[in-house]
Amino acid sequence: MRLIFMGTPDFAVPVLDALHESGHHVLAAYTQPPRPAGRGRRDRPAPVHLRAEELGIEVRTPTSLKGGAAEDFAALDADLAVVVAYGLILPQAVLDAPRHGCLNVHASLLPRWRGAAPIQRAVMAGDDRTGICIMAMEAGLDTGPVILREATDIAPGDTTGDLHDRLSAMGARLVVQAVDQIARLSPVAQPEEGVTYAAKIDKSEAEADFAWDAATLARQINGLSPFPGAWVARDGARLKLLRAVALPEVEHSAAPGTILEGDGLVVAAGTGAVELLEVQQAGRGPNSGIAFRNGARLVPGDPLAG
Repeated sequence: MRLIFMGTPDFAVPVLDALHESGHHVLAAYTQPPRPAGRGRRDRPAPVHLRAEELGIEVRTPTSLKGGAAEDFAALDADLAVVVAYGLILPQAVLDAPRHGCLNVHASLLPRWRGAAPIQRAVMAGDDRTGICIMAMEAGLDTGPVILREATDIAPGDTTGDLHDRLSAMGARLVVQAVDQIARLSPVAQPEEGVTYAAKIDKSEAEADFAWDAATLARQINGLSPFPGAWVARDGARLKLLRAVALPEVEHSAAPGTILEGDGLVVAAGTGAVELLEVQQAGRGPNSGIAFRNGARLVPGDPLAG
């Protein structure tokens, strides 16, 4: 098969690798243009851009897929396009150009969590499972029929980072299967019931509120980890909270955000408590909750924030 790959972030790289190794011919990789990043704000190519260059695949970085860019896309004469978190809307002319259309690797069990942040929203909502859908793309937002799907459980304490890696590998495996069998697979229309939308994460959601119940607070922490990272203000800087488990059975009369008795870094919530398994101080790497508690000499009754 003559393929066009369209993707941008780390999540898409294993899919590109799998297609490259599968024996199909990747004609070009479309990705977002380099963006300013880091302290120097120098233009940095996206992960897919860098990996495609390593593999010797032509890289294209249009800012739009209309007009001449759509004509250039069609001129590749592809059998199929594979799209993974690309970041641009595909106009109908692009969707129609490959002989077998465009496939999207989407990280949810459609129709639940259509949209930009399906992994984060699944964790934050307390879903007990998620998965990958290989979808035949159409003009609507993640509305196309599903060709293949596979589920995985979301365990207590799973973060978005954990699921990101698991689902990326799953998507890489499934999309190769879909490409290999494209002429024999029958797309199944998504049900009309159960549609939800995964809105893009806003940084305003990241400030942790210990007045919430333990389960909601733990889901927020895990869903926003590793990026942007839930946080509380401590010593004039942000302390990121990267992994937590809810302890709803813990009874206390302490103010939310107070350190409680326990072997780890246990903090009072509005009801119940959370154990912070992993945190990160500004300018430092991630650390275990217990190591942070010991280093900060926190004792029961102390506030975590402040």
